[in-house]
Amino acid sequence: MMWLAVVCAVAGAFFLAFGAQRQGSAVQNNTGGLALGGAGFLRLLRNPRWVLGLILLGTGTALNVVALTLGTLTVVQPIGAIALVITTIVNSRDQGIRLNRATVVSVVACVAGSALFVLLAVGVVSENTHVDAAQELTVVLLLACVLTFFGGIFFIFKRRLKAFFYIVGSGVLFGFVAVLTRIISRQIFDPNGLFLLNVQWYSIIAIAAAGGLGSWFVQSAYASGPPDLVIAGLTVIDPIVGISIGITILGELNDYVPPVVAVAMGGAAILAIVGVIALSRHHPDVVKRRKAAKK
Repeated sequence: MMWLAVVCAVAGAFFLAFGAQRQGSAVQNNTGGLALGGAGFLRLLRNPRWVLGLILLGTGTALNVVALTLGTLTVVQPIGAIALVITTIVNSRDQGIRLNRATVVSVVACVAGSALFVLLAVGVVSENTHVDAAQELTVVLLLACVLTFFGGIFFIFKRRLKAFFYIVGSGVLFGFVAVLTRIISRQIFDPNGLFLLNVQWYSIIAIAAAGGLGSWFVQSAYASGPPDLVIAGLTVIDPIVGISIGITILGELNDYVPPVVAVAMGGAAILAIVGVIALSRHHPDVVKRRKAAKK
């Protein structure tokens, strides 16, 4: 089941990459780099390129749900880094951007770090982990605090926020969405045959709130940054949050993890994070915006 989950996650990454690029370019053309508002979002609903991106993202999300149902958060989540490579290549060709060496190195660092993390995680995770009511409620309450924090900042400082805030916020929120998706999918397919009756109402509300605010943050990030930078943030921050919850709350790691493996996993995560930071500083689109701002 674990390797089937990996295959679904890889396929989902392809759909997510192309969907993100389509939506990112549509938002950029629609807003001209300005903040996304309600009227602008309504115009996007009539934009064929944005709608196509939505369909692709929906397909990728469905595949990711299947992957999370069959596998574990620790293995499935980091695979999304593949989307970064695809988005970077597709967006550079679509927008006529020539990738510099720093960008290529940054992308390689993100993907290499995530890939190494997956390979190490496969051997140390517990594939069949039961989530009890106390663990589920802990995740929901923690998410409520996160929603209050990011939602409060968004409504108070909306006009001052930059792409980095939206990238971090969406990454954290979708990390929780991934966790709750796996919990709810396991409840639906529980052998007791109760299906939806197993699902808790507060988990439904929590995943809807996190998904809604996270999606708005993603669209806002597209308006002020290149889609590959947005994907870079999501494919690193999202897995880190999901994996941290999987390890600390859901107990997805085996009882014993060799210290060398633990250190290597930490190093791989750091490598991926450094790649995102470097990409946010040296991406051609970011450099262009920085120069324009100085002028």
